Amino acid sequence: MSALVECVPNFSEGRDRAVLDAITREIEGVEGARLLDVDPGADTNRTVVTFVGPPDAVVEAAFRAIRTASQRIDMSKHRGAHPRMGATDVCPFVPVSGITMEQCAELARQLGERVGRELSIPVYLYENAASRPERRSLADVRVGEYEALSEKLKQPEWKPDFGPAEFNAKAGATAIGAREFLIAYNVNINSPNRKLATQIALSVREKGRIKRTPDGTAIRDEDGKLVYNPGLLRECRAVGWEIPEYRRAQVSINLTNYHVTPIHLAFDTCAAEGERHGIRVTGSELVGLVPLEAMLMAGRHYLRKQGQSTGIPEERIVEIAIQSLGLNEVAPFDPEKKIIEYRIRETGNRLVDMTIRGFADELSTDSPAPGGGSVAAVCGSLGAALAAMVANLTIGKKGFEEAYEEMDRVASEGQRLKDAFLADVDRDTDAFNAVMAAMRLPKKSDEDKAARAKAMEEANRGAIEVPLGVLARCEAVLDLADVVAERGNPNSASDAAVAALCAGACAEGAYDNVMINLPGITDRAWATETATNAKQLLEAASRRATGIAGKVRTRLEEEAIPGSG
Repeated sequence: MSALVECVPNFSEGRDRAVLDAITREIEGVEGARLLDVDPGADTNRTVVTFVGPPDAVVEAAFRAIRTASQRIDMSKHRGAHPRMGATDVCPFVPVSGITMEQCAELARQLGERVGRELSIPVYLYENAASRPERRSLADVRVGEYEALSEKLKQPEWKPDFGPAEFNAKAGATAIGAREFLIAYNVNINSPNRKLATQIALSVREKGRIKRTPDGTAIRDEDGKLVYNPGLLRECRAVGWEIPEYRRAQVSINLTNYHVTPIHLAFDTCAAEGERHGIRVTGSELVGLVPLEAMLMAGRHYLRKQGQSTGIPEERIVEIAIQSLGLNEVAPFDPEKKIIEYRIRETGNRLVDMTIRGFADELSTDSPAPGGGSVAAVCGSLGAALAAMVANLTIGKKGFEEAYEEMDRVASEGQRLKDAFLADVDRDTDAFNAVMAAMRLPKKSDEDKAARAKAMEEANRGAIEVPLGVLARCEAVLDLADVVAERGNPNSASDAAVAALCAGACAEGAYDNVMINLPGITDRAWATETATNAKQLLEAASRRATGIAGKVRTRLEEEAIPGSG
């Protein structure tokens, strides 16, 4: 998997579009860097920019953006509601795929060294790139904000990691780091009173409230530091603020690890705490992008609370999350623009995006792809979808109350398998096209012939591994079909049988596509082992598919014509 890194710089400008356009043009001008989101805030006078790409491209784009921000933003004139200390306030690298956190920390060090050296901006490393423990927290690094920098830089303990220990009045200082995916999340309340939002923030944030004596005096430890009562949510930072633009106050939250505190837990906890203070939570707002997983976690959470199936299509789960969290209240929430995976996924002429007629028409032409491998994968997806359907038609039905957990599991697994098979529809065609591309390679010289032979071997393996994976996955579909045939809604028994038959057809088609490509493999030991494995998978799938469908058919015949069984 190629390395993909996200970068989320925050610039201290949220009102002047010309400045923001100049910054984002620098990012878009780097080959490989892909700008995903620009989220300006007029009241905070701050803009969160998100872009992704391979490591080298992301580092170069980040440097150019920081350079332009230092030229176009004057921190001595900056005013805004959000804490800040520089024209580029923070610039974190976030691992997305194919790269480790430590590698992202190294990217932060590379960028920090260049920014300090070429732009004379003091740079502090934070989070997973921090040079010392006391600099891990961004809040600690930014203490005193821009206004304190002049004196702060004179103190030895605040010598920057890179750049001069001198006050840069125009650009301020920049924090560069590596971190987990941070979700910037604001919860709306039914009041413009910032103090009310602050009451909720103090209760939910991990740091909590200052501990006080009965007469209200703040308690300090033996070193004179304030003592806090921990808040309700870990990996959660929160403050209360007022947004005149929305005519309401918000609990502004940073979730630094959404696996520890997911967005739905933050929302529900704010709502519960608000009730204690007579405050009603009315909705929420996601700033910047959000991982798909976080949205799916929220959607499934609310579906479970309703006693509904979580085994429904991904898009519907996301919609449940949007509705439950009130994400459309103060600004439109477009999943295609706000969910990071949706923004970076490949688009174009994918087979799975065609209509059924369009796919069948394309299939019927003289083009060799798509072919039987793609059709086999379609059969697998239909079998998985039917198993999920029967499970969903069982959930909530009278007399099946005790079956919720099992049927919810079946429906969810059916959706996962359905999506995996659908991905293989295009993967199979791509694998075939790779074989054809290898065949067209030149073979004039010995070097050409060797390179072509190697490419052919790799392409043929790919053309085998896709249908082999499809074949192996049929067993899981048959497991689900068996469960719903035995314990699902009896009114959908025929659908369970068809699910099994689709899985059987998928196995048959996938097996044949494995076998037709094996002669092109020069590694005969691998070919023999693969053929043996495929044969075993096919025989097991065929037996199960026939057995499940046969059991259902016998039952249906007996019910239709008593005594016929």
